[in-house]
Amino acid sequence: MRPLLSIALAGLVVTGIGPCSAYAQSLPKDPPPAVVTDHADSHNPAAPVPGKNSFTESEARDRLEHHGYSAVTNLQLDDQSIWRGTAMKDGHPVKVALDYQGNIVGQ
Repeated sequence: MRPLLSIALAGLVVTGIGPCSAYAQSLPKDPPPAVVTDHADSHNPAAPVPGKNSFTESEARDRLEHHGYSAVTNLQLDDQSIWRGTAMKDGHPVKVALDYQGNIVGQ
């Protein structure tokens, strides 16, 4: 009976049936992008996310304006590398934040 058990186990490994294959199939195929490009205001509940920000002040301002913010002022990089400032959105003044991933948070 031992040789039969060994053959059965070998068959499971070769066909990919077993606990390892189930784990591998549950892993995401593509990791999320480092920079969010498909929406303006973040859907990330953790945003703004602290981290090394590579946006220049001009790029940060352009991104905010591209997503409907106007009259962006007082834009400064804080101690968590998050661009923060004030702007107008839909006729109302708001505080804005832009993190290294490109997430925009308006309050």
